[in-house]
Amino acid sequence: MTNFLIKTFIKDNQNVSDPTVRGRYATLSGITGIIVNFLLFLVKLIVGILSSSVAIIADAFNNVSDAGSSLITMLGFRLSSKHVDKEHPLGHGRMEYVTGFIVDVLIILVGFELLTGSIGKIITPVIPSVSLLSYLLLGGAIFVKLWLFFFYRKIGKTINSSAIKAAATDSVSDCGATSLVLVSAFLSKTFGVSVDGVAGLVVAGLILYAGIKSAKETIDLLLGTPPTPEFIESIYAFVKNYPEIVGIHDVMVHDYGPGRQIMSFHAEIPSDYNVNLAHEIIDKLERDMHKEFNAIVTVHLDPIEVNDEEVNAMRAFAIDCIKEIDESFTLHDFRMTKGDKYVNVIFDLVIPVDCKMDDETAAKTVAEKIKERNENCFAVIKAEHPFV
Repeated sequence: MTNFLIKTFIKDNQNVSDPTVRGRYATLSGITGIIVNFLLFLVKLIVGILSSSVAIIADAFNNVSDAGSSLITMLGFRLSSKHVDKEHPLGHGRMEYVTGFIVDVLIILVGFELLTGSIGKIITPVIPSVSLLSYLLLGGAIFVKLWLFFFYRKIGKTINSSAIKAAATDSVSDCGATSLVLVSAFLSKTFGVSVDGVAGLVVAGLILYAGIKSAKETIDLLLGTPPTPEFIESIYAFVKNYPEIVGIHDVMVHDYGPGRQIMSFHAEIPSDYNVNLAHEIIDKLERDMHKEFNAIVTVHLDPIEVNDEEVNAMRAFAIDCIKEIDESFTLHDFRMTKGDKYVNVIFDLVIPVDCKMDDETAAKTVAEKIKERNENCFAVIKAEHPFV
């Protein structure tokens, strides 16, 4: 069914890097979510009112909040696909995250409202009267929500949308919530004891949990998160296709919304390489990476000495020293200047963000270790942290 909808309503559905195609996926997802959730809301609301079940009514309003979420998510995709303008030269991609956060807040508010209603039912319990038809309708609603989960999950993975992936997760929690409502209604009718308020309380808790969890993930995206290790590995693997480049460092990836990334790094090329040829290589690398990753790519050329045995030996010595301090430390941009008696080694020391030592202490400790092992060697160290 999902594949049929995609093939029917999304033109050029394989080209998911195209913002227009992403928008079509989002529109299909949004319209489907609105229609399905609104129909489920009507069915559950009628069943809940007729049976006087606060748990079923709570579950119904959970669906109407999902329909609203689909509408806002669809609007977010529409806004995020707007072209760049003078005030927003990097586009409007993060609007998808902003609208996602609005959805999260609405879900949390619905959860609190249902929480207070359920507490009231616990204080003044009423045994709901649920008919066989109501049981069948709620059972059917579970299967519909389960299909919606697979639908959202496929689209979310296809276009790598955190908002739609969150909708998939929410659909699973809805299945659990409706199942709980069914069980509570059965227990109330069978044993004559009202657990309706307790079930409503649990449903409200599930809604609150899903909303808070999704809000945290959205806030992380707005604040900025590192790219996945797999993505970084793909960058390194791509650069290996250029044998003139012996290494890269200072990799940075800025996310301005799905499909809107700016990448930069330093590429190391032997210092005796012709500067014009090196510049051509870097230019070609930037163009090729733009096509491969659909991102703006800026590469800084770093000439390094690779054919001087004395420099190579001193670099190995410096690496050995920093590994004595901390195995997780690395270095780059290594240079060496020689005097009549003393040698200066200059390099950037890369310190993991979770290192217990501060930058100044780490740099000082490494410099002292180098001095301890070679009294004629002085280290000029710049400490920094990785961005990926």
